[in-house]
Amino acid sequence: MSRVRAEEQPLPRRSVGLLLLATAAAAAPHLGHLPPAVALFGIACSLWRWMAAHAGWPLPRRAMRVLLTAAALLSVLPTYGTVFGRDAGTALLAVMLGLKLLEVRGYRDAMLVLFLGCFLAVVMAFHSQEIWTAAALFGALLLIVAAMIDINHPAAARHGPARLPLRRAGLMMLQAAPLMLIMFVLFPRLPAPLWGLPADAHGGATGLAETMTPGSISELVGSDAVAFRVTFEDTPPEAERLYWRGPVLWHTDGRTWSGDAQRPRPRETQGPRFTPTGAPVRYSVMLEPSNQRWLFALDLPYTAPEDGAHTEDLLLLADRPVRALRRYAVTSYTDYRFDALGARERMRALQLPAANPRSLALARAWRAESSSDAALVQRALAHFRSEPFHYTLTPPLLGEDPIDEFLFGSRRGFCEHYAAAFTVLMRAAEVPARVVTGYQGGEINPISGHFVVRQRDAHAWAEVWLEGRGWVRVDPTAAVAPERIARGGSEMLARGGAGARSALGGGVIGSLLERAGHGWDALTIRWDTWVLAYGPSAQGALLAHIGLHSWLAMALGLATALAVALLLFALAMQRGRRRDPLVEMHRRFRAKLARRGIVAAPSEGPVAYAARARVHCPELAAGIDRITALYVALRYGKNYAPQDIRRLRRAVAEFRP
Repeated sequence: MSRVRAEEQPLPRRSVGLLLLATAAAAAPHLGHLPPAVALFGIACSLWRWMAAHAGWPLPRRAMRVLLTAAALLSVLPTYGTVFGRDAGTALLAVMLGLKLLEVRGYRDAMLVLFLGCFLAVVMAFHSQEIWTAAALFGALLLIVAAMIDINHPAAARHGPARLPLRRAGLMMLQAAPLMLIMFVLFPRLPAPLWGLPADAHGGATGLAETMTPGSISELVGSDAVAFRVTFEDTPPEAERLYWRGPVLWHTDGRTWSGDAQRPRPRETQGPRFTPTGAPVRYSVMLEPSNQRWLFALDLPYTAPEDGAHTEDLLLLADRPVRALRRYAVTSYTDYRFDALGARERMRALQLPAANPRSLALARAWRAESSSDAALVQRALAHFRSEPFHYTLTPPLLGEDPIDEFLFGSRRGFCEHYAAAFTVLMRAAEVPARVVTGYQGGEINPISGHFVVRQRDAHAWAEVWLEGRGWVRVDPTAAVAPERIARGGSEMLARGGAGARSALGGGVIGSLLERAGHGWDALTIRWDTWVLAYGPSAQGALLAHIGLHSWLAMALGLATALAVALLLFALAMQRGRRRDPLVEMHRRFRAKLARRGIVAAPSEGPVAYAARARVHCPELAAGIDRITALYVALRYGKNYAPQDIRRLRRAVAEFRP
């Protein structure tokens, strides 16, 4: 009977279990992104393979696997319409992994499954790069390496302790950690990836849009997602001054507000277009990916990052869309004055469509009764305070003349309703005005001291041009709901409204949960700063700090650090290595034969040495053959039992040359 090749030998049950556990760890973080049909298919395939190993179920034949493959592909195509891209590719990879589990019989198939698991685990980074993602990736790779170790030692998998492959895998990954750290710190960081990400890799980014319609900002208020984090160098401004400037909107068709195509000003005209009148505020921003070019900054930004610039509207604009975590430093002034308004800007700031006739008539009546533009602004704010307007997260739908219906009908709205209505009133009264969108407020972390600005802090306000002062921020929402500005959107959300976040509760448990949340956020900003935002500029600053100022110096430093690390690793391995008991037993066997003058050459293998020893000592041939056969089987074979080691030890002890 022909001998079965090692790669075709059936896997031990424990190896199958560890294999399934490793693939489950690689696939589990994707369950929230996969279609339900694909997730159920993968679970069913894993259960089938488990029952095949433990209950003797037959694995599907080729025809059945072809049908399952077709069914799995049909579950992916209707959902995405393609098999390319991040989401469709992840689903297809999960399907392939499940199908491959149904044909795992031996070593070769198992290794292919584990390699597929490695790819699926790494794809986690396309969806998230948070701390939990790194922990899940580490756990999945730990189990994959442990499964590889177990599969490559079938005898140990049948008889050895179950914790042994996990311990060895953990030790190997700890030994590789210093090399990983050196490569992370010293390997040249590129300003852009070597290849582009899939087209849908940034489809899940949330944030402000380029336009504003009634309800567009209130949709963000139910989101706990972080927009950006801010660390102030000195004492932060008061909550009433925490306006984070975003897109500036000039044009309206009566319902939707939009801005001009955002373009940075020419480099030769870069710099502030206003005169600061107060103290500077210096801070750094850790901006989450938004797939937009906007760099939010405290109103008004005085400086711009190296790869960013001011627009005409004093919005900071990056050179390319923000598709990865972005850190930048800014200096802003919360007190300022403008000098002049150009004719083109004045014309844009007075544009109005032929709509909302009642609002236009009301504003013209105020114009006739007001002595100045500043007095007219106060008249409009007093109207919002005195009339029964309400700030709500669930305003009613508005019709063809939304401003009229809001001011004279529902009187219930969110910040975009008040900002739009106020701006229309000002323009109708011939006061230049525009809408600004961004964020207002923020939540301070008492542990780290940084501010967290979330999507629920999205806000809209107005700016009016007043002679002698220039553009002046006016927030009509503050006239209706001053607590929204003083306390921020987070507390307003907690007090009620659609999609409101449930409170943590009071007492000790609530306090502990709140502190745990602050601790996690403090850890997150450290992770973001030192890991995710570690780009070319951060690397250059760090290396310059330790004296590496050029690419050549960086390459030499990297090579030196790697050489030292490898040398220390080799010395540690040499010192901590335990002598292999099999090698030690064979050494004793050779020492006994050496007393008869049969000394093994350094390059002589055990079989060749035994053949030479039999020629010199034919009377010892039986003992030599027995010891050599046991040693070769244990040392180089894959199938042996623990009692075989005891037999070899006894044979060497009883050998008398």
